[in-house]
Amino acid sequence: MHPYLQPLVKPFLRVADRGNAEAMQRYMKDIAPFLGLKTPIRRALLQGHIKQHGRPFMAELPAVVRSAFAQREREWHYVGMDLLVRYAKELGPEHLATLEEMITTKSWWDTVDALATNVAGVVLKRYPLEGPHWNERWTTSKDLWLIRTSILYQLKWKNETDQALLFANIDRHVDHTDFFIRKAIGWALRQYGRTDPEAVRAFVATRNLSPLSVREALRRL
Repeated sequence: MHPYLQPLVKPFLRVADRGNAEAMQRYMKDIAPFLGLKTPIRRALLQGHIKQHGRPFMAELPAVVRSAFAQREREWHYVGMDLLVRYAKELGPEHLATLEEMITTKSWWDTVDALATNVAGVVLKRYPLEGPHWNERWTTSKDLWLIRTSILYQLKWKNETDQALLFANIDRHVDHTDFFIRKAIGWALRQYGRTDPEAVRAFVATRNLSPLSVREALRRL
């Protein structure tokens, strides 16, 4: 474990809850064992850790995050995720490879969605020249979670969303049979529908989307 993370071990173990851990592991489909730390407690402990020990140096952040994701329990993966989210506005293109690595490590929706929307989306919005490369890399990937990332990373861009790119990414995967891709398509369209509802209605009407995607896309329109 990276030295920066080691002071968190005892606080985490002190408040670990076996009952919570079993329930959390079941809910997350056994992606990893849990210590049983609820999100507010875990984040409070991380906040206290940062207050006491300072933030990791940016040069060390990839190693710290990689170490967090290498741990057995899911709460450590969340620590790595939370650190990337916390410092997303300070990350640059040089961190995108690390981000991709974390998206594809111990992958499940709980970490992937946060990294896609709150980190990848933040970095690529700040560095638009990087967008074409990483978008193409993710949307053409065979990895389910990178495909999901390509659909979701613009989720919070509102009127700065590249509509053509969003629709193209969805069109590429319109026949995908996986639940998480179909759900992501509906979610991305529903979110963009808050900005341009007519464009979303027209898109849905002219595509053969799955019933799940259509239901999610039009739920609030």
